[in-house]
Amino acid sequence: MASHTSKTVIYAALAGNSAIAVVKFMAAAFTGSAAMLSEAIHSLVDTGNQLLLLFGLRRAAKPADARHPFGYGLQLYFYTFVVAVLIFGVGAVVSLIHGLDKIRHPHTIEHAWVNYLVLSIAIVFEGWVWLVALRAFNKQRGSRSIFAEVKSSKDPTVFTVLFEDTAALLGLIVALLGVAASQFLNLPVLDAVASLVIAAILLIV
Repeated sequence: MASHTSKTVIYAALAGNSAIAVVKFMAAAFTGSAAMLSEAIHSLVDTGNQLLLLFGLRRAAKPADARHPFGYGLQLYFYTFVVAVLIFGVGAVVSLIHGLDKIRHPHTIEHAWVNYLVLSIAIVFEGWVWLVALRAFNKQRGSRSIFAEVKSSKDPTVFTVLFEDTAALLGLIVALLGVAASQFLNLPVLDAVASLVIAAILLIV
């Protein structure tokens, strides 16, 4: 079932997302950026997701007993499913609602340089976590295609983290473009549009 590699990938993602979430919330409060707040919520949800995956790994590793004569391995798939629901239900929906609200009531981003700094640092951290997950995923799949590995994998945690971090990187790039377009074109509504695009990325994942 799960391997040491799986836990390494999850711990790397947990460390990166928890630190980034705190910084993003501080930046969102300081600048008033809708895209930054969506990204902060995204990182917070991702942090909770990693904790759930670790709990799922722990549950799946329990030995068979009278109630579960075939063991607890399938519980890992359940917690992976819960992670997917959280990405949709919390990350995407909250980003969507917040983006729509900011479209109705747009306002200029203050101290935009803070967003540029935080988003750039976040891209570096998320990029590192993404590379860790990608290497682990490629090691698992060998010569199989990505689709074949996802379909046949006995350990869904690695590709869950990989897809999650792919969405995170795309979201960060969208947020950075949204803040820049909002500032340089003097169109505050574009920051809110970026929040909607982030929601769409989470829905797709």
